[in-house]
Amino acid sequence: MGNGKKPATYEDIEALPVGWVGEILEDELWASPRPAVGHAHATSVLSARLVNLFSLGEGGPGGWWILYEPELHLGRDILVPDLAGWRRERMSRPPSPGEPFVTFAPDWVCEVLSPSTVVVDRSRKLPIYHREGVAHAWLIDPLARTLEVFRRESSGWLLTATHEGDAQVRAEPFDAVSLGLGALWLARVGG
Repeated sequence: MGNGKKPATYEDIEALPVGWVGEILEDELWASPRPAVGHAHATSVLSARLVNLFSLGEGGPGGWWILYEPELHLGRDILVPDLAGWRRERMSRPPSPGEPFVTFAPDWVCEVLSPSTVVVDRSRKLPIYHREGVAHAWLIDPLARTLEVFRRESSGWLLTATHEGDAQVRAEPFDAVSLGLGALWLARVGG
């Protein structure tokens, strides 16, 4: 770090107030409060759907390990995506139940955007995921009601699709099954 600041450590994350999520991105501590209800709802519904279809194979093809807010230790960076998934052919078994974090880069990540995290998710975390070889990334905006689907290319992220509203979508890498976006969004008050 050229600014004379000491690199952030895991102790900095542990010192955060209860309820805050800490991440270390390029030696810098980033802290954010727990997400708003719309964010939590979108993440919970998507997690339930993908876990049933792709982790448990109930009505879907299976073949994945999908985790809710896993702590990823990727080199010196510590990231906490809203959801992450590993193809079972790359990671034959999940980490043991007592492991506090994962050191193996996922095949897919999903960040649910909040006004307080959108810049960090887009400009700081996506480049790290790319560097670590993550093959797919989703950005969900529960306020705008959109899903952006990215595929890793050698030169950077390629935006392969943007879906919005209540559309039924087939979004890679989970395009074997149609997902209804409408279930992710809470009803707007007064409309």
